[in-house]
Amino acid sequence: MSQSTEPPRFVTLPEIRRAAKARLPREAWNFGDGGAETERTLRRNRRHLDRLAIQQNVLVDVRAIDLRTSLLGVPLSWPVAVAPMGGLVLFHAEGDVEMARGSGQADTLQWLSGATGWPVEDVAKAGKAPQMFQLYHHGDRGWVKELLARVEASGYLAVALTVDVQLYGRRERDILARWSPRKAMEIAPNPRGPNPEYQARLTWADVEWLQKTTKLPLGLKGIMTVRDARRAVEMGVRLVWVSNHGGRQLDHTQSTIDALPPIVDAVGDRADIVVDGGFARGTDVIKGMAWGANAVAVGRTALWGLAADGASGVACAMDILRRELRTSMALAGQTSVRGLTRDTVFRVD
Repeated sequence: MSQSTEPPRFVTLPEIRRAAKARLPREAWNFGDGGAETERTLRRNRRHLDRLAIQQNVLVDVRAIDLRTSLLGVPLSWPVAVAPMGGLVLFHAEGDVEMARGSGQADTLQWLSGATGWPVEDVAKAGKAPQMFQLYHHGDRGWVKELLARVEASGYLAVALTVDVQLYGRRERDILARWSPRKAMEIAPNPRGPNPEYQARLTWADVEWLQKTTKLPLGLKGIMTVRDARRAVEMGVRLVWVSNHGGRQLDHTQSTIDALPPIVDAVGDRADIVVDGGFARGTDVIKGMAWGANAVAVGRTALWGLAADGASGVACAMDILRRELRTSMALAGQTSVRGLTRDTVFRVD
């Protein structure tokens, strides 16, 4: 975690969110905050987390709370990762590099987006915490093979192919503003992949090809059904990432917290599980871990930190989230995130 003798600039996560909104141009704020079409999926993610309650056990010695866990054999000091996000140059001039610095200060796993605005080498050098890579198949196999060789050489510890972007979702806040995120991101130093439309042709054969192409553990990000999770694991995929892209792709789909338990039941003993989608507070992390995830990825929480105060803002947001998690664990009578069980959390409506 970050160490400083200076008083923190921010002391709550809503405060950081408000500061980010005040600093950002409206188009950038809407790009980060919004979802697809009616934004039903985005709201459903949050609403379904909110309808879960945490069992409260008392008279437990909670002086020592163990937040340590691991993902794909990589030790983590706590079960939260910074989710991959494209377009970070719109939120801070140093974008992905600054996010890496902040993640390192907070000792938090960073997933670097395949839509990074900086070379993977530069981001790797800036980070002091574990780093993994999320792949967008924005080019043919030759382009992907070359990129993955650079990712491996830079020290990233895993790669996850995003599989829910066959087409780019209709994000109506951007459409209404007549604003193109891709065009706005051209100010970043790293060129985007040559063919974003390539992903429309991806099939399970491309997963097989990736397994033969990279030495890194392979995951699939965007799994929402038991059928797809089982097929992935049967092929040897080691990470199943339950995600609906933060509500930014298919509207009116299932919330990730509801999709999580059956997927865990089907494949959780054969693959590691990551979940994202609306997770923003320490209590949310407890819910995701209790329902079977090995790690919870947070996007907007880290993004608002970046926009509000760069690397320091990212570290501050993660430190607040960590303190929330530790406090809520203690108040629930839980002493280890690895000891959380399904019955720790229950629906209240």
